[in-house]
Amino acid sequence: MAQAIDEKPGVDAITKASDTEKAPASFDLPRESQLEFFEDPDDGLNEEEKAKIDRALVWKLDLRLIPWLSLLYLVSFLDRTNVGNAKLAGLQGDLHMTDSQYNAALTIFFVSYSVFEPLTNVLLKRMRPSIFIPIIMTIWGICMTCMGLVHNYSGLMAVRWFLGLAEAGLFPGVGYFLSCWYKRSEFGVRMAIFFSAAALAGSFGGLLAAAIALMDGVGGKSGWSWIFILEGLATIIIGVLSFRMVYDFPDEARFLSEADRKRVLRRLAADQQASAEREEFKMTYFWSSLKDWKTYTAAVIYMGADGCLYAFSLFTPTIINELAGYTAIQAQLLSVPPYAAAAIVTVAVGFIADRTRQRGICNIFVSLLGIAGFSLLLGAKSAGARYAGTFLGAMGIYPAIANTISWTSNNTEGVYKRGLTLGIVIGWGNLNGIVSSNIYRGKAAPQFYPGHGTVLAYLVLFLFGGSVVQYVLLRRENAKRRRGERDHWMAGLEPCQIELLGDKRPDFLYTL
Repeated sequence: MAQAIDEKPGVDAITKASDTEKAPASFDLPRESQLEFFEDPDDGLNEEEKAKIDRALVWKLDLRLIPWLSLLYLVSFLDRTNVGNAKLAGLQGDLHMTDSQYNAALTIFFVSYSVFEPLTNVLLKRMRPSIFIPIIMTIWGICMTCMGLVHNYSGLMAVRWFLGLAEAGLFPGVGYFLSCWYKRSEFGVRMAIFFSAAALAGSFGGLLAAAIALMDGVGGKSGWSWIFILEGLATIIIGVLSFRMVYDFPDEARFLSEADRKRVLRRLAADQQASAEREEFKMTYFWSSLKDWKTYTAAVIYMGADGCLYAFSLFTPTIINELAGYTAIQAQLLSVPPYAAAAIVTVAVGFIADRTRQRGICNIFVSLLGIAGFSLLLGAKSAGARYAGTFLGAMGIYPAIANTISWTSNNTEGVYKRGLTLGIVIGWGNLNGIVSSNIYRGKAAPQFYPGHGTVLAYLVLFLFGGSVVQYVLLRRENAKRRRGERDHWMAGLEPCQIELLGDKRPDFLYTL
């Protein structure tokens, strides 16, 4: 889970013994009995009193973790996609870029962003979230400010490369970080609230860009320059504040009392999460992730959602601008409602998926909304119907991102394996931003058949198809484990070795 805590006094009281003598006597011992290896600060209280303390603890975690992390992702997504708003404010013309050069400037962000994502969770754990996240945020704020100062295509390309490099650690890092705090049945709605910031960024970004663009000519700078400069300076300020506002993993988080630390670790252990254990990095975890079929099905599903996400977020203002010849300001403002609707549906799906534990069904349902939306964009003739398509498209894409990350995290056990798997899945998904950056071209306006057709294919083949395949395979695997067909996996192993099997443990049932 968190940093190594060998040096901390009293650590044996809150960490699980890993030696054979302290391990459960047999594999068949109920998992709940293993909680005896975690000191219970509420021993002696009745169940009602314990439940009241647990609710208060979860509320404390929510207030301390979710709002600020959501703000960070709002800023992150705003900074990576505001180039679409800047285009409408004159960026492409002022820098004398062709359509191909503009798309290349979008593409280069995803190259650095995707390549470095699988590595960032290891750095996050080793450097501590309270150090790693503020540092990368301050760096990308500087990159964003510099985007407002460039004078040509080459300068924009360079800054976009470093922006992708700096932003690479936030989304997979926070997804991994939150999974180390919450039960599997609690994680989805928190991840949905966190990711809904991306939809709010699209909504807020349109309003903000429309206002900032009115500064055209101030200080000799174009309106699009001020979009980058002001948003970049705001990011730097928030990054500096994050040194105090971002916390570490449960065993070191400074806002928790010693008793609360023990409570967090116990509740994670009761939820069949090895996140409550001390764990050092080994290449075994890397190979375990690469050999796990779920890594690849999750990558395909996330590819289907993320490729569509970037196509939608980067080009929505342009698409709306072409629907009925709206002005740039009108297009910015009309892009707000679809994102707001997406934010609401994202949180609703997260809540429903947590309650039902049917993340696959939720993915399948929202993918059908997205398919309907882009079918309208592809085939409808009236501006009203196509604008309605943007609503359905947003509501079909954004919820699937958070839900897929929650689904992957729920079914991947072990601190480093989970972190590496999330990095691989998210990195592969974001690599498809390269495709997204090149499918909407000016000469295809206003129908944008290649762009809408590509997004529709992603939704049908990868998001919908991948979700169906993974759901069926997980369901079959759970049935085999219930029938005892996987018990031979632990034959001849010591109890402590069985624990290290993680999600390969025969008694670990996958979230469907």
